[in-house]
Amino acid sequence: MDWIEVRVHVGADAEEAVCHLLETHGAEGCAIYDSALLHREWNTPFGEWYTLSSEDYPEEGVWITAYFPESVYQDEWAKRLEQQIRDLARFGLNPLPGRVVTRRLAEESWAEAWKAYYKPTRITSRLTVKPRWETYHPESPDEAVIELDPGMAFGTGTHPTTILSMKLMERWMKPGWRVVDVGCGSGILSIAAAKLGASSVTALDLDPVAVEKARENIAINEVDDQITVQKSDLLQGYHGRAHLIVANILAEIIVPLIPDLTRVMEREGIFLASGIIKQKEETVTDGLSEQGFHVMEMIREGDWVALAART
Repeated sequence: MDWIEVRVHVGADAEEAVCHLLETHGAEGCAIYDSALLHREWNTPFGEWYTLSSEDYPEEGVWITAYFPESVYQDEWAKRLEQQIRDLARFGLNPLPGRVVTRRLAEESWAEAWKAYYKPTRITSRLTVKPRWETYHPESPDEAVIELDPGMAFGTGTHPTTILSMKLMERWMKPGWRVVDVGCGSGILSIAAAKLGASSVTALDLDPVAVEKARENIAINEVDDQITVQKSDLLQGYHGRAHLIVANILAEIIVPLIPDLTRVMEREGIFLASGIIKQKEETVTDGLSEQGFHVMEMIREGDWVALAART
């Protein structure tokens, strides 16, 4: 079976919205090529020769590449997708340049295309992410390895918003804590919390595809006994109490989430927020301040911001 590759060039803050649009059209998976990654130092076991090629990345913004089975792809989708991407400007996202390019790939080319760009990557001092097909041995007993199948739209561990989330989680989460991962996607942050010693993790996502993918990755990492995955619109479906709540989602979604945090958060609990483009930083901090939260730490990578806050 052949596949249709659809490549979209947009601003970095429109990444998640465009991925969602591609999934609603029936994409079987996406890859993100973020220009910010070219300027980041990579700590890998492969030595200095492992570098990213500038030919594979845009000069600015992101390329989002999605794959559709040829049997379901329709030519008019590209024009419809371009219009939907332009409409994202109404939500304060940058859809430019909004270019959509398509090409046909043979089954073998599509399968190997994934593997060329994913290698074991040390994300924090204690967390390493690796694709399932790579062999990797931890460098110390304290290093935890998260194994993923990157044939999906998000959560491969190399995106700046995920990296920032994991860094804050490693710094602020205490062993034995109960954790909630809002908008869990592939489940990578839930798995990270479990491997860092959380007693229990609840992974929430409104997208049923994400719920299924999270369960698959959780099973791969053998942390099923620590993590529960459920379909939920933000925190609406959660009725427990948590010491730490992490949300790696858009600022426009984080802000309406904030008023509901105190309902489920333990006293002195911590909220970790990522996925915030720098232009929206003040919007999020103002929303936290209005609900009695104060920001304890804020870290940045490129145009992305993540923070830790508590009441």
